[in-house]
Formats: sequence, structure tokens, C-alpha cells
Amino acid sequence: VQLQASGGGLVPAGGSLNLSCAASGFTLDRYAIAWFRQAPGKEREGVLCISARGGTTYFSDSVKGRFTISRDTAKNTVSLLMNSLKPEDTAVYYCNAVRALVDGTSLKRYDYWGQGTLVTVSS
Repeated sequence: VQLQASGGGLVPAGGSLNLSCAASGFTLDRYAIAWFRQAPGKEREGVLCISARGGTTYFSDSVKGRFTISRDTAKNTVSLLMNSLKPEDTAVYYCNAVRALVDGTSLKRYDYWGQGTLVTVSS
């Protein structure tokens, strides 16, 4: 079971990047997928997520209207399209897959993290 984030790089302010979160060993469409980021010297923060049913929730107002999350069920991936990038978007971006289900009388929780991909936005 593995989750891998990719697609980071160096981009000028105003540019775009498309990050990808790919899973192996499990199916992403049964999971809520969130993107987090951690800027240098700062704590990790939630950016946005997509539920198993496809709804999007933004954790950061600063990315509304610029970042879009989507699923590709055939490829078993989740993408984060980032437009109009700003220098303050510079961070390591992580994807997180979470699922909770009732198994008999117990609750099982599955929580996987990708290794992170670096996004650097130059001014």
C-alpha cells in the first residue's frame, strides 16, 4: 500500500502546476483525499480535500478560486490543479487518503500519506 505525490517544481508567480497523488495497493475512490502543505519554518496546514462522493472542501481561503481538486478513477489518482500561483504558495505539498468504516462492532480507520512534492513559486 503506497501513496505518492508528484508534479512539483519551480514556477514563476502567476504560473500553474498540476500535482498528482497516485495510489498503489488500494482504490482511491473509496477515500477522502486531502492536500496539505508545509512552508519553510511553518506548520503543516490543510489546503483542500475531496470527499468519497466528490464534494470539495477548502481548508484555506487563500486558494479558493485558484486551486481545484479532482479524481481520475481510471488512473486511481487525484489531481491538484494550481493556477495563479503566488510566492506564498511555496511549500512541500502532501496528499493524504483517509477512510473510516464500521466492521462489525469496531471502527476501522485507514490513513495514508504521500511523501510530499516541493512547489517553489518565484517572484
